[in-house]
Amino acid sequence: MSLSPSTRVVVIGGTSGIGLAVAQAAAKAGAQVIVGSRSEQSVKRALSLLPGHAGGLPVDVTSAVSLESFFAQVGAFDHLVYTAGDALVRGVITDYDPQQAHDFFDIRLFRALDTVRRALATLHGSGSVTLTSGAAAFHGGTGRLLGSTVSAAVIAAARSLAAELAPLRVNVVAPGVVRTPLWSNMPEQAQKLLFDRAGGDTLLGRVADPEDVAKVYVSLMEQDYVTGNVAVVDGGSILK
Repeated sequence: MSLSPSTRVVVIGGTSGIGLAVAQAAAKAGAQVIVGSRSEQSVKRALSLLPGHAGGLPVDVTSAVSLESFFAQVGAFDHLVYTAGDALVRGVITDYDPQQAHDFFDIRLFRALDTVRRALATLHGSGSVTLTSGAAAFHGGTGRLLGSTVSAAVIAAARSLAAELAPLRVNVVAPGVVRTPLWSNMPEQAQKLLFDRAGGDTLLGRVADPEDVAKVYVSLMEQDYVTGNVAVVDGGSILK
């Protein structure tokens, strides 16, 4: 199965980083792409980087009204990709803050599930949902408490959804460290040290670019006999 010109793909969080790369890859594969993001300015910027037949609308995933309006305007579509997520939070258990943890989980898990729920009315039953986790689900570590926990939770949720929503397919992509704007709150030198260290911890000797990860999202849309699966895109870091 391939993405035909009549295939409609919605990417929530599709205006930067992995989400934008997924939108670009899906459009290159021939699909009609609609990106959604909280910022109207970000949507406009993304559309300037996508083919002319792509579309985009602002959507606030924390608002039921905004989500319902978004999917009503999008209409019928075939594949939902959810890549939305705020800046990464690192910290050890002695620094644990329940409110910070809730906020971190909110966009990555709670709102992802609400997005899926509200998409079902217009999402084609033979299509797919692809959620975003992280390779941290498979190897925790000091400072990775929240990242590891939410990543594992997304995987567990997707497997339940795959059973519940079949024949709609539900899968997860779990990237390792990727060069995206999520790291922009770090000083440039600190980012370089992080990427160098993380790249050295992979079997392939480098961290991923968004385009590396985007290929997997597209393949999960194209493969119509895969559901409940987790595609780890980490350069082999969990094997070291």
